[in-house]
Amino acid sequence: MEELTDNDASRFGTLLFVTVLATAMIATLAYGAVDMWAIALLSVLSTVIVILWALDARKTSTFRLTLSPLLIPVAGLVLLGIIQLLPLGGVPPATELLRENASRALTLDPFATRIFVARAFLLLVFLAASLTFINTTSRIKIAVIALIGFGSLMGFFGIIQRLAVPDAIYGLRLSPQAIPFGSYINQHHFAALMEMTAGLVFGVIFAADVKKDKLPLLGLAALMMCLAVIFTGSRGGMISLIAVVAFVAAVSFSLRKKVNREGANVAADRKRRLGIVAVAAAAVFGLIGMVAFLGAGDHFLRGIGVSESYTDPTSGRSHYWTVAGKIFMANPVVGAGLDAFGVAYPEHDDRMGLFRVEQAHNDYLQMLADGGIIGFALVAGFIFLLFRKGLGVIADAKDSFGRAAAIGALAGCFGILVHSFFDFPLRTPSNSYVFMLLVVIATTGVATSKSRRSR
Repeated sequence: MEELTDNDASRFGTLLFVTVLATAMIATLAYGAVDMWAIALLSVLSTVIVILWALDARKTSTFRLTLSPLLIPVAGLVLLGIIQLLPLGGVPPATELLRENASRALTLDPFATRIFVARAFLLLVFLAASLTFINTTSRIKIAVIALIGFGSLMGFFGIIQRLAVPDAIYGLRLSPQAIPFGSYINQHHFAALMEMTAGLVFGVIFAADVKKDKLPLLGLAALMMCLAVIFTGSRGGMISLIAVVAFVAAVSFSLRKKVNREGANVAADRKRRLGIVAVAAAAVFGLIGMVAFLGAGDHFLRGIGVSESYTDPTSGRSHYWTVAGKIFMANPVVGAGLDAFGVAYPEHDDRMGLFRVEQAHNDYLQMLADGGIIGFALVAGFIFLLFRKGLGVIADAKDSFGRAAAIGALAGCFGILVHSFFDFPLRTPSNSYVFMLLVVIATTGVATSKSRRSR
């Protein structure tokens, strides 16, 4: 083990940092990276990251790798998928129609599980590189500003596209069986992107000592993201956005209360709180007025769950969740196979194939079904490590912007984890990449830009 300082960074490390940020943005622009060609593109970008990493190691004579416990659950999912692909299942009979033996793998859908393993491995490389090279005050600040700017531009583009009602995304891709928004095929998953980037905006507004000339820009970014969530009509998105704001407010006010106990000016802080509440109230009313002005009232009513056109508040999800529970009971230890839910679903569906369901619309239940107790434990362990480390960074931060960045990033993570109770937003690759960037910002913190342990 060797101590390295920020001054040891090479130009290859800088290029790698830029590539990491660009990867998440390119994945978002590429329809969320849900297509095979987009996954191939992510593979190329991951290869570029590895090459730059090797060149950086050669330049600095040290291979830098930040050893974080957060890498373990992601690596565990890769290993679980590999185990599910092994021929450890029962011996299936040969069929004359197929003229070959059926798969003996533990997973019910070997192809889907292979794709999941490949994507998880690419995400592991991305997380490891981000943890290692987003490690200084300037880089974390650049990452925060870049994500806020990118999120606000994507929100603006999504709103304009919805108002224009185009026939295809970018005028190129038709999606007749889906409701697209922005660059995404799934409008709910676009709402999840806005939740994550909105967390950073609200974190900086609430927790940082922002100069007054920067507040209008931050307010405009927050407005674009909130409007975009409303325009998607996603109820899960609305709930999660409220959760993001509540998380930022609760943590920020808790920290200010702690400062007051240590002798700060209580009257001045109370005045600041009242000012924030007044501005927030005005922003809410202004947002509602703008929604009505732009003709998105139906989307807003649908988002808050009072639209009369939806008699089932779960939109059929309760049935999918029940089936997911049955799949888990049938495969309690290692699951039916990562991303094999669509193949496992018909056997346990009591509606005679009325629906063709690929996802459980609840990531936690689906992980129980796909990965069993082992897969669920890995996900739960990742969430526990994330919040334990993130809250520790927030509590120990000495720098105002560093604390605000950690609060906002952790709020964004909290929002999409709440959304995962109603949908599967993190199964869109671009969202998982943005999520990992927030994880790094939340658990690294600006204040930790001193020397870092590397191997």
